[in-house]
Amino acid sequence: MRDVLFLLVHLLVTTVRLVQPGGARSVVAESLLLKHQLLVLNRPRRRAPDLRPIDRIIAGLCARLIYPARLLRSAIVLKPATILNFHRSLVRRKYRELFTPIRRRARPGPKGPSPELIAAIVEMKRRNPRFGYRRIADQVSLAFGIPVDKDTVRRVLADHYRPDPGSDGPSWLSFLGHSKDSLWSVDLFRCESLGLRSHWVMVVMDQCTRRIIGFAVHRGAVDGPAVCLMFGRIIKGAAPPAYLSSDNDPLFEFQRWKANLRILEVEEIKTVPYVPMSHPFVERLIGSIRREYLDRVPFWNPRDLEKKLSRFQDYYNRERAHQGLNGRIPDPGTNKETMKPACLRDYRWKSCCRGLYQVPIAA
Repeated sequence: MRDVLFLLVHLLVTTVRLVQPGGARSVVAESLLLKHQLLVLNRPRRRAPDLRPIDRIIAGLCARLIYPARLLRSAIVLKPATILNFHRSLVRRKYRELFTPIRRRARPGPKGPSPELIAAIVEMKRRNPRFGYRRIADQVSLAFGIPVDKDTVRRVLADHYRPDPGSDGPSWLSFLGHSKDSLWSVDLFRCESLGLRSHWVMVVMDQCTRRIIGFAVHRGAVDGPAVCLMFGRIIKGAAPPAYLSSDNDPLFEFQRWKANLRILEVEEIKTVPYVPMSHPFVERLIGSIRREYLDRVPFWNPRDLEKKLSRFQDYYNRERAHQGLNGRIPDPGTNKETMKPACLRDYRWKSCCRGLYQVPIAA
């Protein structure tokens, strides 16, 4: 009889809650929360219920719909701290959305410079790249009679000015390459064969055209005669350059190497010590050789390595587009097929480096 009385009282309270505004959703949310907690309790567990992210989301959504007075009575399994933390997170998100300025909504405070003033500042910087923001502010104030703050000019240039590629001028090595006639770069790097034998590779490239002049391979330790022999094999049958750029590696400090350059009448230009960016093109070339080729193609002996590097040289000079050359190839005169534009409806694929690369060419 007592249980029946409790049921009747519960039915009466529930009916009153349903009549009140928002009561139906509160009752449904409370029932859903209780059933979900029963499902969590029935899961196999050791010490505590295994709560998943979806469980926390359901509990948080139900907590938003249940009356606060009924919330703690309905939380059988979940801790009140979990629901309250979720509620606080929603409150913080609410106020963040309310007080965060929307891009479409006008921000309070100064409106900033007008579009005409921004265009004038950017155009003056474009026409005078050497002008700083202080001078531009003074020049605009003088020309238009508008007081312009230097910090305003600095912010406008940071947001709207994008210099053209190469507008800052070439690097010092590029300047030498254009001012000096026939400047080559030389460098050495080491790689390992399948038998874990160390092999030294010398690479020589033309500084202006980025063309690979050649490779030379030497197995074992490198000394002065070996360096001279490798360089001689690369320039065999070709006229030596007037200038040769090399880094401060001890391998290029041998007396035999310097004497050989004097005999060939080649002037050596040394890079800045401990600054890899002072020798960027050949360093970038070595990185490309490692990443694009040697890391994917194993070799057995020096002869095998020289053959494979020769194939990569042909691909690099005649087929591979270079970002530093605006998409051109270093040696366009030797490959008429690559220079001829292909049609998107009629073209074919050319295999390079024994199928490692495939480039489209005109059919």
